[in-house]
Amino acid sequence: MMRVNQGQKWALRCSAMGLTALLSACGGGGDGPGIFDGPQPDFGNKPVVTPAPSTAVVAQKCSVNNPYRYDDTPLSTSGTLNDEKAWLKDNMNKNYLWYKDMPTVNAATPAFSNESQVYGSLSAYFEALKTPTLTATGAKTDKFSFMQITREWNGLFESGKVLDYGIQWHYTGDAPPLAIRVAYVEPNSPAALAGILRGDVLKSVDGIAGDGTVTGLSALLYPRNSATHQFVFDRAGNVQPVSMAAADITISPVPMNKVIDVAGKKTGYLLFNSHISTAEQPLINAVQGFKDNNVSELILDLRYNGGGYLYIASELAYMIAGETATRNKVFERLQYNDKRPVDTANGVMPFYNSTEKSQFLPTLNLKRVYILASGNTCSASESIINSLRGIDIDVQIIGNTTCGKPYGFMGKSNCGISYFPMEFKGVNDKGVGDFADGFAPQCSANDDFTKPLGDSSEGLLAAAIYRQANPNSCKPAAAMAYSGTARFGQGAAQGLVIKPEMQNNKYWTVR
Repeated sequence: MMRVNQGQKWALRCSAMGLTALLSACGGGGDGPGIFDGPQPDFGNKPVVTPAPSTAVVAQKCSVNNPYRYDDTPLSTSGTLNDEKAWLKDNMNKNYLWYKDMPTVNAATPAFSNESQVYGSLSAYFEALKTPTLTATGAKTDKFSFMQITREWNGLFESGKVLDYGIQWHYTGDAPPLAIRVAYVEPNSPAALAGILRGDVLKSVDGIAGDGTVTGLSALLYPRNSATHQFVFDRAGNVQPVSMAAADITISPVPMNKVIDVAGKKTGYLLFNSHISTAEQPLINAVQGFKDNNVSELILDLRYNGGGYLYIASELAYMIAGETATRNKVFERLQYNDKRPVDTANGVMPFYNSTEKSQFLPTLNLKRVYILASGNTCSASESIINSLRGIDIDVQIIGNTTCGKPYGFMGKSNCGISYFPMEFKGVNDKGVGDFADGFAPQCSANDDFTKPLGDSSEGLLAAAIYRQANPNSCKPAAAMAYSGTARFGQGAAQGLVIKPEMQNNKYWTVR
């Protein structure tokens, strides 16, 4: 497996950030290490301003204050923060999709020049270099470019390991106070061992209100160490106090698959949460099981899948559609900026019919697939939708509009920090890739936190089952009403599961 610091990973990612207040409420506004910005500068200290940057650009010439400088190969040489900033700007000028729209930025500005806070200074500089242009709807053109500590990146996508409680947090609301609850609990994680359940509503952490009204919450929900914290949850009106510490956990990207009967048809249900490398074999096993059970329909649950490796998406799309439908077809074509015509010419990914180790993939040869989706269905997950529609597979989306992420990038690491400026746009075999507003559902339905995932009466799955049993019809709204006293994620504010940036991506590795 190639590592991102070797410059071999191509990436598409989508920020799940659709709630305007979450940046400040959940870690991006000076609240310590945030879920969007990585380690933050300590602006309470007087900055140590470096001299004006030189014009020389040298890779892996790192500030001696950069704690990640020894993580890359080739090894770094001693330099300054200015050297790292020069490399960053040079990389943006060469590779950024919107390089022509980059603003003029003074790299010597104090906010970008604190040698005692290298990551925070680079993060602020990176943000300042992004295009300030807006889309026709007034949204930022570039909502997606980001940076990440390289070793954390490699740990997640190559082995599925991450420091976490094992909780995916769902936020509802446009501004604090927010409703924050448990959307998903990772098996065998600290949260699972503590008895935390999907649907539990967060009330407080270490005495801090669990609604985003007080700063400090983000650092507690998205930990960077294994300190023990005191949580209080509400479960159907009952208080649930929990003492919990984050641990190095291994993500289970394909936690559930089963066969259900829908109107006399054997239907496969597959919960797929992340396109990381460890998803490959579980996906193959699940599809082989469906094939052995002669399933004729598939419900693919991507509601929490923010993306990952693009080759995983290609393999799954092939297993769904089969050899005949995908033969001589393109899974995705990439279109780079005008400085990179060779990359555009070579940027073609097929529907993979085997693994990198030449293991041939089982196929279902389906003409239709039902996909459970939300605003968290991003990047590689959207490529599955777009690629299948590009070869005339009937993709029925049940739930809510996907995040809308047709753009992508290559990950490059310098001095132990990986940068992902937007670099290309992806299109399917028909040349379609204009889904910046997301893919709209054929039938609207909401995430039902009163039921376990995979329960046939859970909101999204029940709506898909109804659609399958009643073609071209959607489950009536009244029939989708949830039971229980708390009903979040309904109406105009559907809410989102907010994840660290590196878990909302799509990457193309060299095979």
